[in-house]
Amino acid sequence: MICSSFIVHRSFRWRMIFIWLVLGSLLFAPRAFAADSHTIKFSTLAPEGSSWMIAMRELAKEASKASEGRLKFKFYPGGVSGDEKDVIRKMRIGQLHSAGFTGVGLGEILREVRVLDLPFLFESEEEIVRVYDGMTEYFAEQFEGQGYVLLGWVPVGWVHFFSVEKIASIDDLKRARPWMWAGDPLVNAMYKAMNVSPIPLSINDVLMSLQTRMVDTVYSSPQGALALQWFSKVRYMTRYHMGYATGGVLMTKRAFDRLPDDLKKILKDLSAKRLKALTQTIHDENLESIRVMQENGVKMMEIASPEASETFRQAGKKARQMLTGDLFSEETLRRVESLIGAAR
Repeated sequence: MICSSFIVHRSFRWRMIFIWLVLGSLLFAPRAFAADSHTIKFSTLAPEGSSWMIAMRELAKEASKASEGRLKFKFYPGGVSGDEKDVIRKMRIGQLHSAGFTGVGLGEILREVRVLDLPFLFESEEEIVRVYDGMTEYFAEQFEGQGYVLLGWVPVGWVHFFSVEKIASIDDLKRARPWMWAGDPLVNAMYKAMNVSPIPLSINDVLMSLQTRMVDTVYSSPQGALALQWFSKVRYMTRYHMGYATGGVLMTKRAFDRLPDDLKKILKDLSAKRLKALTQTIHDENLESIRVMQENGVKMMEIASPEASETFRQAGKKARQMLTGDLFSEETLRRVESLIGAAR
């Protein structure tokens, strides 16, 4: 009897231990799964339905599949997180993890990256490719030093003047009422180099200012001028490039470092692929935007003469001198100019 009772008691005890183990696994398994799941909160000024968001949603879908659901994205498109300065502030306090930026936003984090946006710097696609290939590793290291991971470039593209009256020379700009993105040191230096007095405004105020003729000349990529409806208030677009506007995707190093190594690789590999494809899409859409604007009456304007083109180039050089030592170092500028020279 004693032996039988002991066996029953021991059997009961092991059954209870087994039940508690099962209950414990059910209780803690979801937490373990949740700890292995990572959601990247991503913000962009680009609206839903844009090429930007189509590419990012494809990236999210591929990342989820490649990671078996462990890597996810939550999107905040269309500027719902505020302007780029607001987004940077939220990234710094951990409310957001990643974002797509224009060169202006990138420059808020790393001032010297604005060397890529310098007016009248690039003259061909070959020069752009050479500079981006040659400078990416350097800028990635500099961003990392500021606490960010560069996931890829997504340049806005060539920038042109759009105007009510013809802009074929610097003298035409002096007679115009040109807009300047308030607070942008690059364009401010450019206009100073040309002795032109711009009207600084927030980008959100430009359309109304064109309507009232407070300004009559703006600068933008073709896609931007079309999307923002600025083209509907002007008659001309310069074929001559004012500059080439950069852009890119950053993630806070703090959020990136929390990812397991396999998810880091998935994110970097897919970002490189998707953002490169997006860059080509934006290039194609800029060309299509020019066609659409021409169909709607916008005329392409040539620079008046080779001499007029040279005055623009000289203004660009003067602006670079004004910004060297403040926005970027002379060494960084020389590296970029050397890469451009090798492509010419």
